[in-house]
Amino acid sequence: MKKNYLKISAALIMLSTSLVQAQRGLPPKDVTKSLSVTKYAQVLEFKPEMLKLLKTPPGWQVSLAASGLGKPRMLYTSPAGKVYVTRRDGGDVLLLDDSNKDNKFENLITVVSNFKGVHGITMKDNWMYICNSNELRRYPVKPDGTLNVYGAETLIKDLPDGGQHPNRTMDFGPDGMLYISVGSLCNDCKESDKETATMLQVDPKTWGRKIFASGLRNTIGFDWHPQTKELWGIDNGGDTKGSDWPPEEVNRIIMGADYGFPYAYGKQEVDKSREDPAGNTKEAVVKNTQPSILELTAHMAPIGFTFFRGAANIPAEWSGDGLVAWHGSWNADKPVGFKVQRIHFENGVAVKAEDFLTGFLQGESRFGRPAGITVTKEGTIYISDDAAGNIYAIRKTN
Repeated sequence: MKKNYLKISAALIMLSTSLVQAQRGLPPKDVTKSLSVTKYAQVLEFKPEMLKLLKTPPGWQVSLAASGLGKPRMLYTSPAGKVYVTRRDGGDVLLLDDSNKDNKFENLITVVSNFKGVHGITMKDNWMYICNSNELRRYPVKPDGTLNVYGAETLIKDLPDGGQHPNRTMDFGPDGMLYISVGSLCNDCKESDKETATMLQVDPKTWGRKIFASGLRNTIGFDWHPQTKELWGIDNGGDTKGSDWPPEEVNRIIMGADYGFPYAYGKQEVDKSREDPAGNTKEAVVKNTQPSILELTAHMAPIGFTFFRGAANIPAEWSGDGLVAWHGSWNADKPVGFKVQRIHFENGVAVKAEDFLTGFLQGESRFGRPAGITVTKEGTIYISDDAAGNIYAIRKTN
C-alpha cells in the first residue's frame, strides 16, 4: 500500500510540474541579451523665435496658434468646426476659439474639468465623448460649442487599468460603432487582461463591448481611410530591445485579427527573447498573426494619426494620405522622431513616410514633442506639442 501511495504521489508531482510549465510557458530556446538603451534628448526651453526652426514642405507655412497650455494632447475638430484639446495632466478639455479666423486662438474656454487623466475625445449626434484609462463619459453640446456638464452621462467605468500605457483614444467608425484603443499594461509581457493591447468595439445602443483586434501593443493613433473606409493605426513597438528594433508599425486593422504582440513585430518577425506561450511555440502562434503593412524607424513613438479628407486648401492627391505625430524617443542611441510625417497611400495602402513638420529636434536636443493632430474643413492643420505647451497651425500658402 505504501509503495502505491509513493507512486501516486510521484505521479501527482510530475503532473503538477508539467501543468505549471504549461501555464507559464517554456523559456526561450535562444540565448538573448538585454539591449536596453536610455537616452533622453536634451531639453531646450521654447522661445517664440524658435518657430523659425520649424520646417515644412515648400508652399506650406507654420505659425503659433496658442502657447502656455501646459501639456496639450489630443485635438479634435467638431462637425461645426469647433476645435478642442484634452489635457491629460490637467484633467480638463479646452474649447479653442478663433473668432476672427486668423489661425490664432484668442479664447481658451474650459468645457470639462476634474476628469483625471482625460485623453480620448470625439463627437457624435451633438454629444461629446471623452475618456480616461478606465472611464467613458459623454456631454450634451450647446450651440456655442460649450458643454452641458449637468447633463453628463457615465457610459463605461471598467476599462482596463492604464499600467504603462494609459492613453486611451477613441472614435466612431463608418459603421456607427465606437472604437477604443487599449494599450498594453507593460512593455512586452503576456497580458492578464484580454482587453489590453487591443482595439475594442463598443455598441452605442447597449454600450456593450468586444475585442475587435488584438496583439496591438499601443495604437494611440487610428483613423478610417476616406476612400476604402478601412481602419488604419500606427502601433508603438516595444522597448529594451536595442536602438533599431522593433519597428513602429502601420497596420490595416481587421476584425478578428491578431497583430502578434507580444510574440512578434512587423511582418511576423518573432521576438526570440519571449518565452513560448503555454502549450505552444512562438513560431506557431506567429504564423496566424497579421503582418504590418509598413514598418518605420523604431522608438519614434507615434501619438496622433489622422487622414486628410478632401478639406479645402489641401492638395487633391493628398486626400487619401495621413499625418502622424512622432512624439520622440527616450530609448535610442541617437534621438529619433520629434516630428510630423505624411504617410503616403497608394490605392488605399500605406507605402512610405515623408517629413511634413520638422525642426523640433536640433542635434541631440529638442524643444518640442508633437502629440495630437486635427485638420479643419478649411484645411488648417493644428498640431499640439505637450512639451513646449504649444499648438501650431499649418496652412498651404499657394
